[in-house]
Amino acid sequence: MKLKALATALLTVVPSAIAAATSKVSQQQLFKPPQVFKNANLVHVISLEKNYVKEQINVLIENTSKEPQRDYYLPFASEQIARVGGFEVKDRKDANAGPFISEPAEYDANSDLQYYRISLPAPLKAGGQQTLGISFYYLKAYRPLPARIKQDEKQFLVYEFSLYAPSAYPTSKQKTEVKAASSTIPDYTKLGDDKSEMPQKQGAKLTYGPFGEQPAGAVSPAQVRFEFTKPVTHVSQLERDIEVSHWGGNVAFEERYDLRHLGANLSTPFNRVKFAQSSFFSPTSTALKDLRVPLQVGSVDPYFTDVIGNVSTSKFRSNKRESLLELKPRYPIFGGWKYPFTIGWNSDASNLVRKTASGGYILKVPFLEGPKQAEGVEYSRVSIRVLLPEGARNVKYYTGVPKSSIIETSVGLHKTYLDTLGRTAVVIKAQNLVDEFRDRDVIISYETPALDTLRKPFIVFGSMMAVYIVAWALGKVEVGFSKN
Repeated sequence: MKLKALATALLTVVPSAIAAATSKVSQQQLFKPPQVFKNANLVHVISLEKNYVKEQINVLIENTSKEPQRDYYLPFASEQIARVGGFEVKDRKDANAGPFISEPAEYDANSDLQYYRISLPAPLKAGGQQTLGISFYYLKAYRPLPARIKQDEKQFLVYEFSLYAPSAYPTSKQKTEVKAASSTIPDYTKLGDDKSEMPQKQGAKLTYGPFGEQPAGAVSPAQVRFEFTKPVTHVSQLERDIEVSHWGGNVAFEERYDLRHLGANLSTPFNRVKFAQSSFFSPTSTALKDLRVPLQVGSVDPYFTDVIGNVSTSKFRSNKRESLLELKPRYPIFGGWKYPFTIGWNSDASNLVRKTASGGYILKVPFLEGPKQAEGVEYSRVSIRVLLPEGARNVKYYTGVPKSSIIETSVGLHKTYLDTLGRTAVVIKAQNLVDEFRDRDVIISYETPALDTLRKPFIVFGSMMAVYIVAWALGKVEVGFSKN
């Protein structure tokens, strides 16, 4: 009887629990931002000029509710949001206003639709309007077509998008502009009849629209196929170490790259002779043959290594105006190939570290340096580790990289040679960045008490004295047999 009662109870409770869980998931998946805004006018600009996609949405939003509103949502497919980086929002009419707070707002990890939440600096009153400038980047955005080409053939890339900009709100008027890397665009989506055909093509630019009233979430699939004669350079992992030394007056940099070419693969085996012959008349090639790394003025002692060892095919030029490191990999990098390598250099600490009136220090270095290519470089993962002098405390840090791309920050200890307590290490990890963020800095303020500053010299002096004393004591020991 007891077993029967227990079974009956379970049969009653389990369906209720399953129903409750299903109801909860349904509510999450059915989440829709409150319809409190409308897009009065919207211009969507898609730039395909580099090997990553830059999208800009300039939109005039209007509060259609009866109460002030602050949160504006922008939708993305779950597959898209994993490749979105550098998400920033500014006021189009006020260039001095800082970026608005924006961050991913996931309501259900299993949902096909995710959102970025944009917090306006002040609630927008009922009926009020504000112009937003939304910009972001897509990484791994292209698909080569054909997927395989010969060594000397042209490369074509395909980008798929929607003619209507992503929006969680109705839009009264909008248009979409697509800027390709080349005016050679053999295939692209066309709309309308012969008399009113869309888009309008002017060189490398396609213009769709203007479109009339569209509901929230409207989508119109489209694609464009264009010629891209440059390498599709992708860095899946960048580890950047910065080591500050007050005693040496030096800041040492080292960067480790896992670089890949995401363009069309070779359909035939690589021909070294044919490639060498082509270098005399310099035809267009999708291979990555060299890298240019602009460094800060005053940088010295550069080095360039890969998994085999030191690479001598590099050139460093330094003067009062620039410091440029030119690298040439051991082999040209074609589509589907990868090339892991390491570069490093030193800089005078006086150019990067400043002492404050209170006795502390401020370090200012670029978040990204690395290669600067005409076709651009994209980074899936970036890890920066700054090693401050031993005993550094009261550490504070700031970076100009969008907060939506920062995935982890920490302050810990890292022990190196002759350390006792360990050096203070600031670690910042980011994702989905592009080389357009080279002008963003990392600023770190810290303090180093005099006792901690003198700790290492005392340790070195004490260690050397101990060695001398032990050597002297051992020299006094008589080893041998007595005459007795």
